[in-house]
Amino acid sequence: MNEYVPEKKWSWDEELGGKFGGINRPSAGARSEKNVPRGKHPFQLYSLATPNGVKVTIMFEELLARGIQQAQYNAHLINILELDQFCSGFVNINPNSKIPALVDTSEDKDIHIFESGAILLYLADKFKAFIPNDLRGRTETLNWLFWQMGSAPYLGGGFGHFYNYAPVKLKYPIDRFTMETKRQLDVLDQNLNKKNYIAGDEYTIADMAIWPWYGALVQNKLYDAGEFLDVRIYKNLQRWADQIRERKAVRKGRMVNRTWGDEDEQVHERHSDIDFECKAI
Repeated sequence: MNEYVPEKKWSWDEELGGKFGGINRPSAGARSEKNVPRGKHPFQLYSLATPNGVKVTIMFEELLARGIQQAQYNAHLINILELDQFCSGFVNINPNSKIPALVDTSEDKDIHIFESGAILLYLADKFKAFIPNDLRGRTETLNWLFWQMGSAPYLGGGFGHFYNYAPVKLKYPIDRFTMETKRQLDVLDQNLNKKNYIAGDEYTIADMAIWPWYGALVQNKLYDAGEFLDVRIYKNLQRWADQIRERKAVRKGRMVNRTWGDEDEQVHERHSDIDFECKAI
């Protein structure tokens, strides 16, 4: 294999390759002029059922399951392969052009929230739900919420990219990010050896943030990498992942804005609970 020698000044290769190579550019901003749709509910969510998107739809479904009707939401599909995230309406909500993005229309002036962890925290604080009130419990929940936000890029952008999406399989980056992914799985497994949920005895936004990434991974629902990572050895994590998946709100949240897989597990857009009729919940 020829060693790559970086140029003195990097230049963009538009033919980068890979599944998502055509999406990325070294610049930000809108690429098209188009408004995003708007529904009748207090919250307008623009998303796709990737792990980051699923975090937020789980949270909404959990809030509604608690009877908090002020959390009604419209979930509009953002097809990232069709570059919906670069239209002017979306960029106005999230200048970073990443899903999910949320608009709270219930205040005097619309509030824009982006980054999945920020959305979870915003909703938890607004509705005083799924985050402990005491300082110790709240801090432990935030520890793990921000752990996920900092760790998952190594799983997704590192391991997932080089193992599953890169146009060429290279040993060094796969080994590097496999090692880090397994270390992260062990961190979670050891933590769950003494806890029922991620932050303690209470189900919180930390569980909602971590499950769509690491729960899916140990259940072989992400990158088809279960055997490669030998996920069966993480017994505590397996137990926790199964426990979270049994929640009805989690199963519903996982379906919202999903456009692939079994049809009875897809709800392309969610505007009311009727959208889940005849689905495998």
